[in-house]
Amino acid sequence: MPRFHIDGITLQIPQRCLNPAIEDAIGQGHYEGKELAGIKRHLKPEDRVLDLGGGAGYLAVQAAKIVGAGNVTTVEANPDMVRSIGRTLALNDALDLRVLHGAVVADSYTQDTVTFEAKAAFWASSISNGAPGQKSKLVSVPALKLSDLFEAFDPSFVVMDVEGAEVELAQQSWAKSVRFVIMEIHPQLYGPPVIQQIFDGMSRAGFTYMPWGSRGNVVVFQRVASD
Repeated sequence: MPRFHIDGITLQIPQRCLNPAIEDAIGQGHYEGKELAGIKRHLKPEDRVLDLGGGAGYLAVQAAKIVGAGNVTTVEANPDMVRSIGRTLALNDALDLRVLHGAVVADSYTQDTVTFEAKAAFWASSISNGAPGQKSKLVSVPALKLSDLFEAFDPSFVVMDVEGAEVELAQQSWAKSVRFVIMEIHPQLYGPPVIQQIFDGMSRAGFTYMPWGSRGNVVVFQRVASD
């Protein structure tokens, strides 16, 4: 199974979950670089981190270097990548980091499971919108409501790359404990009116756009202090 080394961290990822673009991003050192810039800018040692859409576990381990592995929880829906994260934690002395298998959903979701499309390139996998592609497979995974995750782990810092699910998640209330959100938005999946919905929703939840750490499609939201 391929191993990669990037910014002091070792990743082990199944070959079937890779494509040339992923391997190039890791090899060139810019894999998850925009999210990492936001983490390094804003994450503090006293924070508790909730990482939604854990992928290969890279950002979760990076966060653990700052706050300690016991203060990080990562959520990943793809069963292959959940196992990959486990191997990554072992390789990086971060076994206290919590890994949850499931897909994060809005509180309005009423089922216990959700259909997830695991794509050949793991970073493009997402909750299913219909029939799978030629190199994809559909799997049923636990549905994890956002508010339940807030209650269980009381995060102060959220990192999320959930391939379009951010639209609904941005429309609901967020725990007052959360002070920063680093969110990858996906303009290739929706247009400016939906991006406006995301920003408006996060504003209603008490957050504002933070330019320091935001880069392209990775947006940092900071909670506005209440009087």
